[in-house]
Amino acid sequence: MNNNKKNTTERTVASSKASSAQLGKENTKTLDFAFGTMNYILLVAGVVLLGIGYILLSGGGSDDPNVFNHAMFDSRRLVVAPLMIVIGLIVEICAIMFRPKEKEKPTTDEA
Repeated sequence: MNNNKKNTTERTVASSKASSAQLGKENTKTLDFAFGTMNYILLVAGVVLLGIGYILLSGGGSDDPNVFNHAMFDSRRLVVAPLMIVIGLIVEICAIMFRPKEKEKPTTDEA
């Protein structure tokens, strides 16, 4: 009977050590965010491109409705500005979809 109590005590101590080791591992985990640094850089770049596109799109109006202003139909407003806006949207989509390569974690087989 004494041997049975000793085995039970040893198993309890071993399981408590294992559970405390697992708790220690859980406490050292870092927070995993949805986006990494590169995602935020691409998001800011996309917003900047969108802002530049909208700024290029503005202007060209006339104060007098009876006077026609040809500046409204120049290549900056018809080609460059929409192109910048589309590129900005593509960069935003890429920023959301971008997933950095995960570093390989060394595997240790302790069994």
